Amino acid sequence: MIIGILKEPQDEARVALLPEAVKTLISWKTSVWVESSAGASAYASDQWYQESGGEIHTRKEILEKADLICGIQPLAEAEIGQMKPGAVLMGQLSALFNPKLTDYLIQSGRTAFSMELVPRTTRAQAMDVLSSMATVTGYKAVLMAANLLPRFFPMFMTAAGSITPARVLILGAGVAGLQAIATAKRLGATVYAFDVRQAAKEEVLSLGAKFVDVEGAKEDKSAGGYAVEQSAEYLRKQKDTIHEHATKADVIITTAQIPGRKAPLLVEERTVRAMKAGAVIIDLAASSGGNCALSQPDQTVEVNGVRIVGVGNLAAEMPQDASKMYGKNYLNFLKLIIHNGELKLNFEDDIVTGTCVCHEGKPVSPRIVQMKSA
Repeated sequence: MIIGILKEPQDEARVALLPEAVKTLISWKTSVWVESSAGASAYASDQWYQESGGEIHTRKEILEKADLICGIQPLAEAEIGQMKPGAVLMGQLSALFNPKLTDYLIQSGRTAFSMELVPRTTRAQAMDVLSSMATVTGYKAVLMAANLLPRFFPMFMTAAGSITPARVLILGAGVAGLQAIATAKRLGATVYAFDVRQAAKEEVLSLGAKFVDVEGAKEDKSAGGYAVEQSAEYLRKQKDTIHEHATKADVIITTAQIPGRKAPLLVEERTVRAMKAGAVIIDLAASSGGNCALSQPDQTVEVNGVRIVGVGNLAAEMPQDASKMYGKNYLNFLKLIIHNGELKLNFEDDIVTGTCVCHEGKPVSPRIVQMKSA
């Protein structure tokens, strides 16, 4: 079988599989075709791919002849139409957020896997691209905030007097939030963190941050570690508590998202306007509606001296390690569907089923089936 690796769009610096991953695929008795300069923005040359056993081909050749196409960003419908019959598409297709593409894949009789649908189970952890990329995002978000903040993060004792540490508020203590906490602590900030899940409290405290508690949160163990929608009474108390802490913060990093739904509003306009001039908000949920009322996707806006950065694809800011982590997740998943150099889809495996958007035009993942029936 032929596995194709395509060059990502211009604003995406990552590549789905680096040369080291290609070498592994070749050992599985597959052929790997790589589009010329696919890895250039992640500092992986065509020569390295060839030395790892890959072959350099044009985009058109890969689309028309590959049995499995591995990418990150979704392909355009026109390019999906160029794929040979029976070929499988894999990537981060945003299947729940992009129903138009999902409908096209189903109606055109395609088989597709969307890596953000990998179940949040212990067995599937090694394939969880969302967690891997959240690690990158949480780290980079703090560095971005430190660059924008007009003061130091750590405390300094100098001949000119003492500098107090910056106060950082992290909203959401999932993978990105925990990485942000750890990074902010390493930079010397005083860190506070909020999460509706009480299970996150112990992790927050273990990293040296202070947990912002709001009683009465509803939790759902079946939510795969994500937050769930809350009652109106809880949301009122939550916003008042966040407002109180936000007005004292130098930096706020928001990471809260609910799969398939608009991101919860955590930082209201009144809160932004009450914050100190020079403060920075990094909204990692901007592309799914935003945790901050005033954030704009992929834009920086300033309100009363407070800079609000609506972050989109922050993982692409660290393409080498992000690509390495993404590729490792990919390989761990591909082990489930590639056997002796052939593609064999076992839909009795809950990970394969959970990740599959559609097979030969029929919805497969329970989350896709539910979306289609809603």
